Amino acid sequence: MKISDRRNFLKNAFIGTAGLAAFPVVLSANELDMASPSPRININSLKNSNVILFQGDSITDAGRNREAKDPHNQAALGGGYAFLAAADLLNTFPAKNLQIYNKGISGNKVFQLAERWQNDCLDLRPAVLSILIGVNDYWHKHNGNYDGTVAIYEKDFRALLKRTKEALPDTKIVICEPFAVLGCKAVDGTWFPEFDQYRVAARKLAGEFNTIFIPYHDIFVKASRVAPPTYWTADGVHPSVAGAKLMSEAWMKYVFGK
Repeated sequence: MKISDRRNFLKNAFIGTAGLAAFPVVLSANELDMASPSPRININSLKNSNVILFQGDSITDAGRNREAKDPHNQAALGGGYAFLAAADLLNTFPAKNLQIYNKGISGNKVFQLAERWQNDCLDLRPAVLSILIGVNDYWHKHNGNYDGTVAIYEKDFRALLKRTKEALPDTKIVICEPFAVLGCKAVDGTWFPEFDQYRVAARKLAGEFNTIFIPYHDIFVKASRVAPPTYWTADGVHPSVAGAKLMSEAWMKYVFGK
């Protein structure tokens, strides 16, 4: 997705969500009964000024200003779940002086993360690294613009995680499940069951590397039983305001148990 297209999408998604007065609730992670079997991070284990880094594609990017380099800068954090999670963390734990970055880039696939990993991850030395990647690895293939496979996705992602573990053995890693929500304009039945293989691969790697895993696909499926899928995401991939809040609350619950 081009930068201009992404910004137009985000604008339209926000406007569309505002008009859904029939659904005045934003579900919380607790309301969806999202029990987490994954290891959580004790917030008290984080040291003063530790770095928390969000990485991924346009879902994480969320229209951020890439020229803004400072941590916990509102423009640099974008308008999505990373910004909302950062706001929650900074408000709840001001004494920690956490340094929170969003380095998601719209359109990225795993191999493109790898190409910029030294500057956009390893050099920042995050104490907590959150990665949401995979929808473009499938979506661009589905559209005929990429010849990758789920095997390539898994291989590239495994190599990225191994590289990260070797360079930053103490970093706590969070793998976010790629998701695609049926009943929206970009996602239809032709996505499945192939897209599910990417979800399975992400979960497999979370177990292999003993990381926290956030099952975002299941979270959106459950939320869509309460309000229409388009309430949470206009196109099935990019979250609305409500969807971003849903994601940030799930992130806080699975990562810090909050």
